[in-house]
Amino acid sequence: MQGVILAAGKGSRLHPITVARSKAMVPILGKPIVERVMETLVENGVDDFILVVSPDDRDIVRYFTRESKLDVDLRFAFQVERKGMADALAYAAPLISENFILSACDNLVPTEDVARVVAMMHGEEHANAVLTLMSVEPDRLGSVAIVETDGPWVKRIIEKPKPEDAPSDTSSLPLYVFTPRILDYLPEVPVSARGEYELQDAIQMVIERDGRVGGVVIDRRLTLTNAKDLLALNREYLLRGGDHPQLAPNTVGPNTRLITPLHIEQGTVIGTNCTIGPNVYIERDCRLGDNVMVHDAVLLRGASVPDGTTIASEVVA
Repeated sequence: MQGVILAAGKGSRLHPITVARSKAMVPILGKPIVERVMETLVENGVDDFILVVSPDDRDIVRYFTRESKLDVDLRFAFQVERKGMADALAYAAPLISENFILSACDNLVPTEDVARVVAMMHGEEHANAVLTLMSVEPDRLGSVAIVETDGPWVKRIIEKPKPEDAPSDTSSLPLYVFTPRILDYLPEVPVSARGEYELQDAIQMVIERDGRVGGVVIDRRLTLTNAKDLLALNREYLLRGGDHPQLAPNTVGPNTRLITPLHIEQGTVIGTNCTIGPNVYIERDCRLGDNVMVHDAVLLRGASVPDGTTIASEVVA
């Protein structure tokens, strides 16, 4: 099965974190979030990826051609303008040759739930598509895609309905499994009221013309929309364990305490009498002065922290 990752978004709501990098390249314990998403798919047997990226995002191309350790085949498709998910998928379409799993670059679904979505596609149901579903609070009905279901089957999908028009409180998350059939419908997708080509319109065509669009309900996922989400994502991976502090020689001053879990990258200099941790991720080449306290925080590459500063529950860019 192929994997298609939509990674051309700017991440404007993450400003200033995304001033110098795209949303896809925001780090989760030393790896871009897009790679963390890909890892969950690799664990489910995907080894052939298509990344839809912006032509301006040289960092993501360089990273996956020179630095990533993922053992996969990978090709890029370039979305010239950001005109919605259906438009992004259309750029990947010439490279798709079989059933594929489609994910946004900022949507982390537990590996076992990804397995359930894939299993429904390959099971006895003979689905033509499978959507990942999750209940949402009433105040979010107008900001997500909402579905109407009949047992395990999706009968209708509506992108960002008015709350009074929503057929349920069940949303469709940006993780899907499709056959190549959906690609035939992309040229028919109209421009929406917000000026984009919505993938939900193509999914509705599959529902109406081919049927058997399944849904798998999950109860947890992580996503990246703002700085609070970035803190939560890094904390999640820190608490999973397996990542150990990386400290270059002579970079930690006297009387400085490092409290796990934490992850500190190469090139970081930490002064004297500091307390760093717990739940801290420090990206490469940061400079922390003397008498600094940091906990439950993320320091992004090149950050400089003056003497005597306390950082708590914060992202420092």
